[in-house]
Amino acid sequence: MFTGIVTDIGTVTSVESPGDTRVIVSTVYDTATIDLGASISCSGVCLTVVDKGPNWFAVDVSGETISRTAKDQWTAGRTYNLERAMKLGDELGGHIVTGHVDGLGTVVALAEEGGSHRVTIRAGADIAPFIAPKGSVTVDGVSLTVNSVRDIDGEVEFGLNIIPHTWGVTTLGTIHVEQSVNIEIDVLARYLQRMEHYRVKAS
Repeated sequence: MFTGIVTDIGTVTSVESPGDTRVIVSTVYDTATIDLGASISCSGVCLTVVDKGPNWFAVDVSGETISRTAKDQWTAGRTYNLERAMKLGDELGGHIVTGHVDGLGTVVALAEEGGSHRVTIRAGADIAPFIAPKGSVTVDGVSLTVNSVRDIDGEVEFGLNIIPHTWGVTTLGTIHVEQSVNIEIDVLARYLQRMEHYRVKAS
């Protein structure tokens, strides 16, 4: 379980394919405090630490995960928003995040607004029912608040206001138009959708 509050930007130093794809990530984390088998969110994807050394850790990424996550994410030189799993008693600074990608979005517009940045993302029909103004969404592992929503031909475009702090301490500061991003919907929206499905089915 995570909160969507990024605590480091890691960089992929190498990618190997002994079976599943093994990705080596550099980090400022004290890896002596990270157990093998621990979970780390890598730009919104919950992965298991399978090896480590001073200031680096390795994760194995299945073909299924690669097929369902952002294009070119698993390549050398790529930067990740990193977050270690919550511990009991940690502050819930963002919202409840599972590290399971629900779908992909595409950045369609960027604009400066004062000192902040306005980012507009377009996502498909699988994501559209779960995006609401002032609701929570996770984009590449970052907990954000949706500012605006526009439905277009069954898909959805939603606007995000990225404050300077978030812009500076996450990979969102290097985002560009047409970039693919990982989206995780609010877990509460997921359960409400399931409940609504059974309510309609029973009526």
